[in-house]
Amino acid sequence: MPLVVRPSRIHSVGVFTTTPVRKGARIVEYAGPRITPEEANRLYDGSPRTYLYGLEDGKTIIDGEGLGAYLNHSCDPNCEIEEIKNRAWILALRDINAGEELLWDYNLYDDEAPAPCHCGSRKCRGTMYSREWMARMRRKARQKQSKGQGLDSKKNGGNCD
Repeated sequence: MPLVVRPSRIHSVGVFTTTPVRKGARIVEYAGPRITPEEANRLYDGSPRTYLYGLEDGKTIIDGEGLGAYLNHSCDPNCEIEEIKNRAWILALRDINAGEELLWDYNLYDDEAPAPCHCGSRKCRGTMYSREWMARMRRKARQKQSKGQGLDSKKNGGNCD
């Protein structure tokens, strides 16, 4: 499948198809060395950008390289990633026209660092984190706030005037 890396309106560069792609087609493999989560943390701690993809087994991280690593995030993607026989493939979610940028929803998780989204979609949620991860972070913040309020009332002798 003819693909090209060129400047993207979303972020730096992106991957574009030069021919139409049919819904369900395997476009490109998300390939690279396989490392452990601990190694990924050690290698990329404090790094502003990574190309890591965690396999569903929870033990394997792909340190992305090649075309698959250059696909940008969108909250309204035309592609998705799917694991097939322990390999990560980018598949077309819908028919894609020649010249379109290939985009998938990163659904990031397992971090609290800012990950703002700049996809420009009407469906943009403002972050590259998954909805589930954001809900978890909101619950965690509410719990932290509740504990903090409980401490404040104890400091004031239990009065809540």
